[in-house]
Amino acid sequence: MNAFKKRSKLMAALVTGAAISLTIAGCSTGGATTDGKVELSLLVDNTDANIATVEALAEAFTAQNPDIEIDVQTRPGGEEGDNLIKTRLATGEMTDLFWYNSGSLMQALNPDQTLLNIADEPFMDTVTSTFIDGVSTPNGVYAVPAGTGMGGGILYNEAIYAELGLEVPVTWDEFMDNNEAISNAGYDAVIQTYTDAWTSQLFVLGDFYNVLAEEPNWADDYTANKVNYADDDVAIRGFERLQEVYEAGYLNEDFASSTLDDGLRMLAQGEGAHYPMLSFAVSTIVELYPDQADDIGFFAQPGDGPSNGLTTWLANGIYAPADTEHPDEVKSFMAFIATVEACDVQSDAVGATGPYFIEGCVLPDDVPNATADLLPYFETEGGTAAALEFLSPVKGPSLPQITVEVGSGIRSAAEGASLYDQDVTKQAQQLGLEGW
Repeated sequence: MNAFKKRSKLMAALVTGAAISLTIAGCSTGGATTDGKVELSLLVDNTDANIATVEALAEAFTAQNPDIEIDVQTRPGGEEGDNLIKTRLATGEMTDLFWYNSGSLMQALNPDQTLLNIADEPFMDTVTSTFIDGVSTPNGVYAVPAGTGMGGGILYNEAIYAELGLEVPVTWDEFMDNNEAISNAGYDAVIQTYTDAWTSQLFVLGDFYNVLAEEPNWADDYTANKVNYADDDVAIRGFERLQEVYEAGYLNEDFASSTLDDGLRMLAQGEGAHYPMLSFAVSTIVELYPDQADDIGFFAQPGDGPSNGLTTWLANGIYAPADTEHPDEVKSFMAFIATVEACDVQSDAVGATGPYFIEGCVLPDDVPNATADLLPYFETEGGTAAALEFLSPVKGPSLPQITVEVGSGIRSAAEGASLYDQDVTKQAQQLGLEGW
């Protein structure tokens, strides 16, 4: 009998700093159990959809590998979670496997010293080069993809749009006009949830397609310290958009105390019309608010010019520390994740909210409306651009706190951009980048 035990959503929601875990029978690292099985430990952030994805993968894998168990543990998100991962890696206390970002945050883990190199493993042949580029250094490759690619833009309530006769905006001016009409009708035009500080970043990070549309070399120049946010009229617009929606009075009154879960509820139940967010959240809406899921759509963050496209995020990765006691079992689990079967397991568990990065994987026919809105951007030549964190290793740890302050009227956009430029300077110097 499989030892997989699902936790209640209540437990997942109550997780703070302490990790909670469940054990899933199958292939594992982390130690040996009393019945002689190998136990692998796996750490994931406490987002409902990510927990459900990991649990489903572990259950499917262990069903095929009854000599292994997987102990799934959760951690906080945001900066607290980042620091926990860095600390565990530095002290040799990391779980055998862990779910984490690709791109610049992975680079900050000092991967060549701390992570298990899987560059030469045969299962990496099925992983797309786009994803590999986001989890590699010149010396190694360190993760397999978990979940799908994502878009950073605006989740919106289609029922409110239909009621008010609104059209999806292409420019920022059109977006602000829609916000005015929505606010006048008595709805919250823009939902913000600053208790989960990371959610405050979307107007800045999701604007990067618009930056590249006007300054195609910006990422390379940024890495070389030739440009920054405060002194660039295009790049600073993301911070200014945060300031503009706050000053216009378009936010929900409880933006300072609201959480991600609150934001998704407000959007699904029609209390608010727009929620700047990554598209992974669609699966949570489908799971928690199935009757309202068809009312939710998605559009790319509008910019100031005629060009409109989507800022995209690679999937997260499943990594292992270099000092795991069970490298063979870890690689066996990673090999399973890099299969079409694993893609299907994830789609069945939480739906698909973007493209997979495993060759041969296809999306199901019955994707949610918001996911269907996302796909044309990927299918259009020039319709997407990677988020800055996948084009440059420079990303400061304090951006969530800074964007909360700008989005709350505590700092101006100019002050926030300048402070973030100082923040990334410290990070770039720690990474030893030239020009800093």
